[in-house]
Amino acid sequence: MIQAGLIESIVQAFLQDKPRYELVSVEIDTDNRIVVELDSYNGVDVDICAQLIRFIECKLDRDKEDFELEVGSVSLTAPFKTRMQYEKNVGHEVEVLTAEGEKVTGELVEAAEDSFSVDVVTMEKVEGKKHKQRTVNTRTWAYNDVRQTRYLMKSYPDRPKRSNN
Repeated sequence: MIQAGLIESIVQAFLQDKPRYELVSVEIDTDNRIVVELDSYNGVDVDICAQLIRFIECKLDRDKEDFELEVGSVSLTAPFKTRMQYEKNVGHEVEVLTAEGEKVTGELVEAAEDSFSVDVVTMEKVEGKKHKQRTVNTRTWAYNDVRQTRYLMKSYPDRPKRSNN
């Protein structure tokens, strides 16, 4: 079986002169199906994926071990795996699943070296006010202290639907 470490080192060698790109993950199943996920602040170019496939294939010997290879960008709704994914999503809505199992939704406002922060909007009773008031609380977690964080795709129910005419 092909080892993930070998594929990771091949990908890192390819990306050495492509600083915009980052290796997010390498997964290899028991049938030698290799899946490589890349990310970038500006999206992943299909030409880079094709070049990487050719680069990996020329480094492996199909006579020794047959394999299937897939290279692509990380899914928009997949949980974040790298700090870069947090950084590029600052200003966007995210969903955090804490280590305790609590789901928290809010705007990702900071991605620091060891932690990230999310502005969480709640409606709270404020003394002296008749109605609950909108409050924003910033919550901060260490990256290792959450089960997952993912980009939250918003739907806009008030937006008029496009006609197909």
